[in-house]
Amino acid sequence: MIGRRIAVYGPSGSGKSTFARNLGELLDLPVVELDALFHRPNWQPTPVDEFKATVLDFLGRYRNGWVCDGNYHTIRQHVLPRADDVVWLRLPFATVFPRLFYRTVTRAWSQEPLWGTNYESWRLSFLSRDSILLWGISHWRAHHRGVERDLRRIPHNADVHTLRSPLEVDRFLGSLRSGAGHTSAAASS
Repeated sequence: MIGRRIAVYGPSGSGKSTFARNLGELLDLPVVELDALFHRPNWQPTPVDEFKATVLDFLGRYRNGWVCDGNYHTIRQHVLPRADDVVWLRLPFATVFPRLFYRTVTRAWSQEPLWGTNYESWRLSFLSRDSILLWGISHWRAHHRGVERDLRRIPHNADVHTLRSPLEVDRFLGSLRSGAGHTSAAASS
């Protein structure tokens, strides 16, 4: 069984947002994507204090549960103590980076809007120091060290579910689907 307040972590391209949306749908919980709260127009960051206040407001508004998707270390210390469960998508680099590359190219091609008025662009994706692809490579180890450190350091009662392959992700969601189906059938009778 999984709790009602769930934090989802994973490196860029691991499928956090898709996983969080699926989890929210399965458990009938609101989902907050931290990227949507952090990125302002032209990829400008939200100031840390304002970002923290916005995230805490969201978590406080949904006392019956939520799914929080994002890796921001500046906010992790505020999310973890409130979480019942943590799902860490710790998939291998050989799985994650091709996904990140495909997603980046697809978004640059389609000009799909992201978080308001932001778009992936060819220049930003391939010719910039701010490239998400470069970020995916250069922050891989830092992500893992940071999440490991914070899961050890920050006191919380959350159960941690570390999923290390796409198959484990599918099985985890599948187990919730079958469990959620039985729960809702029992609740409606």
